[in-house]
Amino acid sequence: MFLKDVAMGQSCIIEKIDLPFQMERRLESLGMTADTTVSVLNRKGKGIMIIKLRGTRFALGYHVTKNITVREAGETV
Repeated sequence: MFLKDVAMGQSCIIEKIDLPFQMERRLESLGMTADTTVSVLNRKGKGIMIIKLRGTRFALGYHVTKNITVREAGETV
């Protein structure tokens, strides 16, 4: 499942980020790494959302959220 598919109010765990190198490194430096929990605070349109990551709110666009693979917070690998 992709981050763009997560419903408002749900939490998920980051599995993989498939973005251009610089953008991927920027998100990693902000704390978005594998096995990090992300909560979706708000959704606007298709894939545009506000998330909570390590206590900080971020706004992400569709072209970012469609390239981040996640799993539900209750699932195990």
